[in-house]
Amino acid sequence: MHSKGPPKATDCWVLHERAREYYWQGAGQLSIKAFFGGRAHYRVGCGHHAVDDRGYLVLNEGQTYSINIESPQPVESFCLFFAQGFAEEVQQSLSLKAQRLLDEGGIGRAAPIRFFEKNYAHDRVLSPVLLRLRKAYANAERGELLEAVYAIMERLLKVHEITSREPERLENVRRSTREELYRRVWRARDYANASFSEPLTLGAIAQVACMSPNHLLRTFRQVFGETPHQFLTARRLEEARRLLADRELPVTEICLAVGFESLGSFSTLFRKRFGVSPTEYRRVKK
Repeated sequence: MHSKGPPKATDCWVLHERAREYYWQGAGQLSIKAFFGGRAHYRVGCGHHAVDDRGYLVLNEGQTYSINIESPQPVESFCLFFAQGFAEEVQQSLSLKAQRLLDEGGIGRAAPIRFFEKNYAHDRVLSPVLLRLRKAYANAERGELLEAVYAIMERLLKVHEITSREPERLENVRRSTREELYRRVWRARDYANASFSEPLTLGAIAQVACMSPNHLLRTFRQVFGETPHQFLTARRLEEARRLLADRELPVTEICLAVGFESLGSFSTLFRKRFGVSPTEYRRVKK
């Protein structure tokens, strides 16, 4: 278990730092990326993931990516990196019977696990253990850290098991095709989430997923129960609500900052979703 210095692929290690500016690119280990107090932007192929307090990102062994942080205030990173074969080792220890593990004197070589590379909302499975380790990390001993990493991997495998059932929502295609479509539609969703303040079009989002606009629209609705436009609208309204509560920016400036082009439509949508106008919401929150 390592936390300082350049790691080896055979190490499990933790990165717990704060930074206003940071950039790195390369290929990494299987990892869980979590950030607090700001956002980190990941470029993974043609995908774009923004990670903040609301969830975490999982990237597979050997995946090439870049990370960029530019923030007026320090952003806290809490990222776990797992050794090669660690996930497979834990998976086999959970799935094989104890007698077989004893008879064979250990665990043989297992097929690699390919996790879904996407933003995961904080949950009741993995997040409690991750957040508990984050809180205790500074004073934890080596043995305690390694035990926590094993516990987190068990939870990550459980999250993967749950997530692997979600592509079943896609109908009339083979399982391998469903999983690929699921990965692509999540790439589109994460891109829209990371770029919500920009003037996105259905065509631009579909291009990131390497799908036609019509195919993305249909698949997105099947997986998430809403269209890309509906998702973007909700994401923009949530960000506007946060800015109205936390800052003294003019309502018009907030409207434009989150990606709306018309103050009138922004106010109408905000009232429809939250029951009050942006101005009334700010007044209540003061």
